[in-house]
Amino acid sequence: MCGIAGIASHDRGGLDRRALAAMSGALAHRGPDDAGEARLDGCLLAARRLSIIDVEHGHQPISGCRDRVTVIQNGEIYNHAALRDQLRARGHAFRTRCDTEVLAHAYEEWGDDFVDRLRGMFALALWDRPRRRLLLARDRFGIKPLFYAAGGGRLAFASELTALAHAPGFSRELDPDAVEAFLALNSIPAPLSAYRAARKLPPGHLLAWCDGQVRLERYARPAPTPAAKQRDEPAAALAAEARERLRDSVQAHLIADVPVGVLLSGGIDSSALTALAAELSSGPVATFSIGFEERSFDELELARLVARRYGTDHHELVVRPDAAELLPRIAAAYDEPSGDSSALPVYLVCGLAAGHVKVVLSGEGGDELFGGYQTYVADRLAPVAGPLARAARPLVERLPSATGRVPLDYKLKRFARAGHLPPLERHHGFKEIFAPELRRELVRGRPGGDPLDLYRARYAETVGAAPLARLQDVDLGLYLPDDLLVKTDRMSMAHSIEARVPFLDPAVADLALALPSRHKVLGASSKRLLRRAVAPLVPREVARGPKRGFSIPAAAWLRGPLLPFAREVLSADAVRAGGVFDAAAVGRVLERHASGAEDLSRQLWGLMAFTLWQRRAAS
Repeated sequence: MCGIAGIASHDRGGLDRRALAAMSGALAHRGPDDAGEARLDGCLLAARRLSIIDVEHGHQPISGCRDRVTVIQNGEIYNHAALRDQLRARGHAFRTRCDTEVLAHAYEEWGDDFVDRLRGMFALALWDRPRRRLLLARDRFGIKPLFYAAGGGRLAFASELTALAHAPGFSRELDPDAVEAFLALNSIPAPLSAYRAARKLPPGHLLAWCDGQVRLERYARPAPTPAAKQRDEPAAALAAEARERLRDSVQAHLIADVPVGVLLSGGIDSSALTALAAELSSGPVATFSIGFEERSFDELELARLVARRYGTDHHELVVRPDAAELLPRIAAAYDEPSGDSSALPVYLVCGLAAGHVKVVLSGEGGDELFGGYQTYVADRLAPVAGPLARAARPLVERLPSATGRVPLDYKLKRFARAGHLPPLERHHGFKEIFAPELRRELVRGRPGGDPLDLYRARYAETVGAAPLARLQDVDLGLYLPDDLLVKTDRMSMAHSIEARVPFLDPAVADLALALPSRHKVLGASSKRLLRRAVAPLVPREVARGPKRGFSIPAAAWLRGPLLPFAREVLSADAVRAGGVFDAAAVGRVLERHASGAEDLSRQLWGLMAFTLWQRRAAS
């Protein structure tokens, strides 16, 4: 795990070494163990290293044969040993055991196609000296981030937007399309970034820069199997296969020269990872859990059941809403606005883990692949129940607002508002933060583009797949990389630890993408095949329990101990100073939630996150 940055220019005057040093300095938290730079003819590269594999010899940037290719990487290549053996057989000589060196030789041997052979999580940059060509690549699921800015015959890139903002001539003008998307989604989807001048390299894409020209190409696209070609073996056989594929992935993700632990929420995904890691490790596995004083959110007892069963070295922390201290720190850890309130417990659990290990396993991807969200249950019920719910909406809207974990009134209101819509719009409606009319109020009639356009483009690519699988694919390609994986990456990197996600591995995903819908969601039951697969590994209470995760009691906190802080952050003066949102509209959202009229905690958390990010970006 590292942070990378660089500048390429066909004009030597465009290679600003001081700017590169500032970009590298902004990434120090991603790689506190080592720092390196390469000053090449036409390109500057910088890397900050968190040493995980070949701790002593993996200094970056690193070159291949006769220094024709120089590469830097953020991530881990789990099949690097097998690739090294193949390359040695073809005459390549290696100086280290580091996975990054393998990338240079793999490019020399296979050209751009080398990325197809990589099993891992990565964002990489490679300078081809003879061709004066820069190649950027991001892993197929978007686990690792990469931003870039192109123009004027120059291209700059960095692992985080905060670092890229130090590039020569970079403009920090906000992108109205990104603001619009943030209000709708609580995150900013690729290729958008908070700034007009920057773009995210999408998952599974290559970017080639040569002589000032940019070429963007998709090299990998995990996609659901067409409905006619889905796996049709008996459920017991598929469950056994899923269990073995997950075991294979966990074994690969345990490869490290430093201690590895597990973020254990008490849910089925993290519990399965804990069980398999314990089976595959020679000593006790360290586990880390977060709890809450509010009972409906506290899952420590389930985590303890798993920890006791496998004799883990277990650590836990009870979260209290100390927002005045924590929220600014979390906003500082993000490089662009993110309104995901579960960042708070993830930040804290990563801080807890950082005192004991350097690598953690996390359960991201299990819900999108195996059908774990309640929105998928709603999607399956909607064709029948949606029209009925729409008719009952006047009564449903009068239900009082509760503050538990996704309370019934919240789910019923969402279903009544969106259940009758077409599939994609309905699926988005179940999760939408601010509806279009409220977004217009907030931005004072200056909206950006329609955030759903990216969703529609993704959805259109899966014609022929099962209806549920198409909606899962939208989440896999947008919500997962642009919200959940961003959160996990930034919160772990804020504490200089590496988070690995074994569900997002071809060994697991290839099977999940080929499963019929009945093995994922049936009636009110979700994640059906995965539950069956891991039942032998985890306590019964976990295997049969509802979806878990590091979510927080935001609704209750924002009507209680966090309300004064929310009023301060979202005061009329503060909002006007930001110059983006209408202060009166923000005030109405705050007071409606505080009064108990409606649960608007997700909306408020997003507005607070944006305002705090703006403050930091301007400082």
